[in-house]
Amino acid sequence: MEATTGMFCGKDDLVNPLSSMGMQVSCILVVSHFFNIVLRTVGQPGPISQILAGLALGPMSHVEYIKKTFFPASSVNYYEVVSLFCRILFMFLFGLEMNPHYAMRNFRLVSLVACGGALVGAIFGLSVSFYLYQELETKNGPMQYFCMIIMLVVSYTSSPMVIRLAAELRFAASDVGRIAVAAALITEMSVLLFFNVIINWEVKHSIYTGPGCFAITFTVCFINKHLATWLNKRNRNQKYLKAPELLLILFLLLVSSMLVEILGYNSIINCFIIGVLFPKEGKSARTLLHKLGYSIYNFALPVYFGYMGLQCDLIVVFTNIDSVANMAIMILLSIGSKLSGTLIVCRYLGIPTSEGIFLGFLLNTRGYADVLIFGAASRVKITFEGEAYNVLLVSIVLNTIISGMIVAFLARGEERMFANNHTAIEPQKLEDELRILACVYDPRQVSAILAVVLAIHGSRASPSTNYLMHLIELVKKIKSNLLFHEKENADISDDEDYGGNDVVEINNALDVFTADTKILVHQRRAVSPFPSLYEDICNDAEDLQISIILLPFHKHQRIDGKLESGKEGIRITNQKVLRHAPCSVGVIVERGLSKVPGFSSLVASDNVQNVATLFFGGPDDREALAWSLRISKHPNINLTIVRFLLSSSSSSSQSDPIETGEPEDKEILMSLSGEETVNEVDNAFMVDFYNRYVTSGQIGYVEKFVKDGAQTVESLKDMGDMYSLFIVGKGGRGHCSLTIGMSDWEECPELGTVGDVLASSDFEIHGSVLVVQQHRDAKKGLMND
Repeated sequence: MEATTGMFCGKDDLVNPLSSMGMQVSCILVVSHFFNIVLRTVGQPGPISQILAGLALGPMSHVEYIKKTFFPASSVNYYEVVSLFCRILFMFLFGLEMNPHYAMRNFRLVSLVACGGALVGAIFGLSVSFYLYQELETKNGPMQYFCMIIMLVVSYTSSPMVIRLAAELRFAASDVGRIAVAAALITEMSVLLFFNVIINWEVKHSIYTGPGCFAITFTVCFINKHLATWLNKRNRNQKYLKAPELLLILFLLLVSSMLVEILGYNSIINCFIIGVLFPKEGKSARTLLHKLGYSIYNFALPVYFGYMGLQCDLIVVFTNIDSVANMAIMILLSIGSKLSGTLIVCRYLGIPTSEGIFLGFLLNTRGYADVLIFGAASRVKITFEGEAYNVLLVSIVLNTIISGMIVAFLARGEERMFANNHTAIEPQKLEDELRILACVYDPRQVSAILAVVLAIHGSRASPSTNYLMHLIELVKKIKSNLLFHEKENADISDDEDYGGNDVVEINNALDVFTADTKILVHQRRAVSPFPSLYEDICNDAEDLQISIILLPFHKHQRIDGKLESGKEGIRITNQKVLRHAPCSVGVIVERGLSKVPGFSSLVASDNVQNVATLFFGGPDDREALAWSLRISKHPNINLTIVRFLLSSSSSSSQSDPIETGEPEDKEILMSLSGEETVNEVDNAFMVDFYNRYVTSGQIGYVEKFVKDGAQTVESLKDMGDMYSLFIVGKGGRGHCSLTIGMSDWEECPELGTVGDVLASSDFEIHGSVLVVQQHRDAKKGLMND
């Protein structure tokens, strides 16, 4: 008993240091929550509130009674251990959540932005380090190591702070946000790597320990790859891994991190690399994101940021004029170096000045790694006295608060900087990234949705980011004879009551799809009543900078081929999304798309699928054509553009040779430039499209001359068995003579005139239908529920 007590309590400690640490953590969480509630009203993000909470609690640690009771000296060791475990977990989580494809595609851009601020910071830090070495009277170590530490502190950027600011201020999916996150990670990893090198440069056997750390890291990555694959195949009927399986993955992470720390290197890089290289598909990654995400973001990071402020001794610093001057020099030096370096690079890259200023302040945020650099790890070479330590620590904390507040202010004032500039596909280039939000209500809709997602991945020249959102109706449940609503925030609960077995089936289908195609699809979930479900879809589309939302039709195909209506709430939700969506929308009418041999496995199949895009004119048809151009790059898709034109006495005689698909180029171009075109915009668009893609043989082209809607319907019936998928715009054609009379048997006006006919139960075709609506800003103001 005495040995155990002595192990946990020192002679001068009044209470157990574990209890005091728990009390401090509780105080930080409570006070930071209070600050967060107050400061959120003026737009300040959570990390700033948490650091300020630590600053507010800091002076309490100098009251003698409180210091002995709640801040015993022996608790420092526990803080270091707890902070190590927290650092290991959240750096692994950041790596797991990160999508490296953007950084890889734009490596030159993000690396230049990262190097700009870091190099200028190193130069500024070196220039002032000689002065600070004399002023801070840090004589217990070589000056060259002090100069290197100041250079690293000024050059450093905290990736956890940047990631949290981007998430809190909702610009993580914008181009500026992704540049900032990637640049912060590059800067942090580079600074920590350089720091590890200079600390271990003169250590014996360091030539072996460095490569040994990398060997440990990549060995764990190799084990994780095969372990995750094995775990994903076990217990397919479960949503998540079991606790022992999850602990096995975390155990490997902790063991590798501890080995790296024992070898004398910081484990941040190790944890981040393991997270980035961890397989993103399947049950293992889904479980880690679900189980770690809530605890890390709601408990670990608030304590992480709050403890930064808690360590500051503001009384000692602000009672000394010299300390205040030195602190001001460090703050101005950090802001000036990051801002000037980032602006120089942004000007070189052609990035607007407003975005450069925003990036400069965002990359000027600091974090706990600064404390590690000049704290315990740096004592191997040089010892900081109390005054020097406080000046450096307070300057880092205040610098982060100032930069964070300015970032929040700029984010509110420069909303256009984060606006989604790719809300429609037509204006984009083929090499621009296409961001897709596909929605499903139940498992039978997954195959058709994923088949369309797969078709868009035909060419690496057209990158895309894919999200699959499971839409779950929030209904009243009877439990213990009490009527209650499920919790709106599904992230807090264990998730078992939401979606039932549908969740397992959708997860399994998505896992198989990812394993077969190697296409990463990020999963999301929305749980709301049907009347408000569209708000979750539209809000997510806006936050994720989505270009097009894919929705399943509310009818499903029966065994006899007829379409049967599903829940009316699905139809109402689709209608509201079409009205209020902040981007383009596509509605998929499944009529055998997932059952066509080869279409749902285009990568592995040699079967060529025939796809037809119907063009009548108008912005929606042009959007459908822009989507079709993307899928035409898939090697197993044969795309044909079928353009409907109003027949006349002169054109009717030409219709037969044109419909054969083998007309003379002169005849087609004459037809394109004739008076029968719907408008000049469509005419110019089609002439440009024809010259680019049809004349080169990449895409087929057919013209259909009709007099009215009745002939249009007959032409559509003739094509019913020729194509696996029909793509058509919803409308926007005005009073088009080509569709006159087609709306007489209207069933689903939300699909438009042509889409409604193709989706009709009485209209027998063997191909599925994709109805596309182009986003138009004016539509929001004109339409209502």
